[in-house]
Amino acid sequence: MKQILFLTAVSLLCSSLAMGQSRQVPAPPQTAPVLLIGGSIHPVSSPMIPDGWIILRDGVIDSVGSGMVPDLPEGTTTIQLDGRHVYPGLIAADSQIGLVETEQVDVTHDHDEYGTWTPETRAYIALNPDSDLIPVTRAAGVLTAVVNPNGGRLPGKSTVIRLDGWTHEDLAIDREAALVVEWPRDGRSSRRRGRGGGGSSSRGVEQIREINEFFNDADSYYIARKHDPGMKPDLRYEAMRDAIEGRTPLLVRASTAGQIESAVTWAAQRDLEVVILGGEEADRVADLLVAHDVPVIVRGVHRIPVSRHLAPHSPHELPARLHEAGVTFCIAPRDRPAHIRNLPHHAATAAAHGLPREIALRSITLDAAEIIGQGDRLGSIDPGKSGTLIVTTGDPLELMTDVDMAFIDGRQIDLSSRHTQLRDKYLEKYRQQGRLN
Repeated sequence: MKQILFLTAVSLLCSSLAMGQSRQVPAPPQTAPVLLIGGSIHPVSSPMIPDGWIILRDGVIDSVGSGMVPDLPEGTTTIQLDGRHVYPGLIAADSQIGLVETEQVDVTHDHDEYGTWTPETRAYIALNPDSDLIPVTRAAGVLTAVVNPNGGRLPGKSTVIRLDGWTHEDLAIDREAALVVEWPRDGRSSRRRGRGGGGSSSRGVEQIREINEFFNDADSYYIARKHDPGMKPDLRYEAMRDAIEGRTPLLVRASTAGQIESAVTWAAQRDLEVVILGGEEADRVADLLVAHDVPVIVRGVHRIPVSRHLAPHSPHELPARLHEAGVTFCIAPRDRPAHIRNLPHHAATAAAHGLPREIALRSITLDAAEIIGQGDRLGSIDPGKSGTLIVTTGDPLELMTDVDMAFIDGRQIDLSSRHTQLRDKYLEKYRQQGRLN
């Protein structure tokens, strides 16, 4: 009986893992220049170039222009755009792609480490490069993502990934991009809405004190290590060193105005660089965010309001309100990993509710790249930046636009996915039935 149960468990494990194995072959490194010519180039950092061209060489953008094309060596691959559009690859500044495959199968969940204080946990170690969700996501033009762990008060470190590669090392652009902090709720927003919350406030204050003490302990540890190099290292405090010494930011999950206010104030007192993730009430503390130059990753606009007293469309208008207030922000998807592909639709919704269209595009390209520390290599079509871009039939914020081609570091990416395979399968079914030509 035990043997049967064991074999059954192994079978279920293997089948669940197999569900997360994409069939796409990662693209080989770029070996010859690529010329994209005859389309509208949208650099994002500068005005659109009609009837332009782009040269990709050695994985980076070599040059961009219109009119006469520079001499290129033999073997150059020329791609006629035929009036199509070229944009930088879209960036999802918050996700768990590669850490979660199937919501109902726990064995495919690698986003939550046991314990409250696990800053030494690194998201990139657990990445599944064969996730079936990766090809689905990049087919929508999303070619870069920030992968964040969760669970506990300090769940670990984020990583910035490219959505193509054989191994988790191949995927990682920045293995330790930020230290994630789950900020406690302090109850103040609840009291403002007339729901009480004194107990919640007390617990929130206690949890903030615990965070502060943990960082104090880390400071004491660094001093002790400086005076005693032979002291046994503590991996938790060593993992926090870059954030505490200002080399990487703290990515603080905070939604309510009270959370954001206390998190920013705490970080300013400790002279820490902080980025707010969530920010559902960031517009209510916009002056504080501007004063301390704290950017916000708005975690989706397709959600219900945080209060029943707010209009249903208020989440759609949040990016516009932040833009008007001068807050630096980008838009990230709020969806589960299977729906990161909806990122451009979030930006489009914000554009339909007051956010200037060019700012909406920047919020999922250049602004997102700068907030996640990749502004020097991603987010716009400029010489010297990574050759990570998409070729589309139109504006990527339009629902009917298709992504025809994608390049990551100059490598042309296979845009087929489980979705396209199922589409082709059932189109063939109807052809065989004589219902399609």
